[in-house]
Amino acid sequence: MSSFVSPDQIRDRFSQSMSAMYKTEVPQYGALLELVAQINQATLDAQPVLRQSLTEAGELHRLDVERHGAIRLGTPEELATMRRIFRVMGMFPVGYYDLSVAGVPVHATAFRPVSDEALRLNPFRVFTSLLRLELIADAGLREQARDILAKRRIFTDEALALTARFESDGGLTDAQADAFVREVTETFRWHSEATVSLDTYRQLHAAHRLVADVVSFKGPHINHLTPRTLDIDAAQAEMPRRGLAAKDVVEGPPRRRHPILLRQTSFKALEETIVFTQGGDAGSHTARFGEIEQRGMALTRKGRALYDQLLAQVRSMEGAGSAAADYGQRLAAAFADFPDEPEVLLDQALAFFRHHVADEAGFAARAASGTPFDLAALRRDGIVGARPIVYEDFLPVSAAGIFQSNLGGEEQKSYAANAAQAAFEQALGAPVADEIALYEASQAASVEALRVRYAELAGAGAR
Repeated sequence: MSSFVSPDQIRDRFSQSMSAMYKTEVPQYGALLELVAQINQATLDAQPVLRQSLTEAGELHRLDVERHGAIRLGTPEELATMRRIFRVMGMFPVGYYDLSVAGVPVHATAFRPVSDEALRLNPFRVFTSLLRLELIADAGLREQARDILAKRRIFTDEALALTARFESDGGLTDAQADAFVREVTETFRWHSEATVSLDTYRQLHAAHRLVADVVSFKGPHINHLTPRTLDIDAAQAEMPRRGLAAKDVVEGPPRRRHPILLRQTSFKALEETIVFTQGGDAGSHTARFGEIEQRGMALTRKGRALYDQLLAQVRSMEGAGSAAADYGQRLAAAFADFPDEPEVLLDQALAFFRHHVADEAGFAARAASGTPFDLAALRRDGIVGARPIVYEDFLPVSAAGIFQSNLGGEEQKSYAANAAQAAFEQALGAPVADEIALYEASQAASVEALRVRYAELAGAGAR
């Protein structure tokens, strides 16, 4: 019997398949990848310490393969099936995001790898939103949208069969894995033919552009595929020079010497020609765009509370939305209260770190001396070092900002904050993981590994 391909390998193949498809569908995506590669190379050349840190952490390889995509689903059944499909690729639902608070009628999770090893191999993520039909005010239009979505089938028969085969057999062979990647890629493909009439499209569009995007097509076309840059401000400045219409501001925290969380920017969504049913009427639709992200360190619950507090402080100022001319200055001023030194962030438990042995001889000598394991002392003496843990997740306010800027900018629907995690998890068919708990576990595991090794060395010294 053939051996199975690992979920990590299937995820890597799928990520490459998606990138190849999107480069064909959206030529500007290729220009974006070229821009990011050049900026990353220039940044690494100018900052040898950063290069060394990424190399020692085993994270330099990630830069070339790292992507995140985004899709929008219409029904609980689509979401539950998508969970099963991503499971084949070693991707699990992490985090709950309520975007209704920012005027976008969806809630979401991110499917991604969760183990440190899987993230190093390929951290491919897909931010996956579920349309909230209950937020459509017009009851008649709401039911019409529900009926339209109930009739569509976004997965191929072969994709479903191979998913079931993975679940029953415990894996896929090499040939099955290739077929699975090919079939699932079809779900994310762009279709320029709508499944509704122009009149219905206009009604859905009037309710919210995103409603029209989800309901009017035969599948959840990937709407962006995001590479990771080491200097998003350089990318933001360079995009217009290359004919890419960048959004006005970078979403997320301000520029810092030691980045935190996630910063994102994008070029504006494409105007694409659509053919509608009933008479072949033609029109245009905006959905797909190019996005770039810069990832910083993951914050603890305490650090995240401080981040949210400072961000809310800026956004509560009169005329201080992210479109304000001086938004960047206001943001930077507010975040002066957020420490920008790794040692301070670690000591104040504001960010997560993985601990490692920095001085092998010193570590062995300290253990052999019979001195009890003392992490703080080992750190203070330079025997143990700490590297920030990369933030692997998303920020709802930033995601909504990207959504809004690529839905025409003027879209400002107002929904009350309406988190519904229990309903989302019911549709998903599983709970979402607490992302902060995952970072806590990763940090704790690094400390425990040191503790075990210290004990082994102490035992060997005692003998």
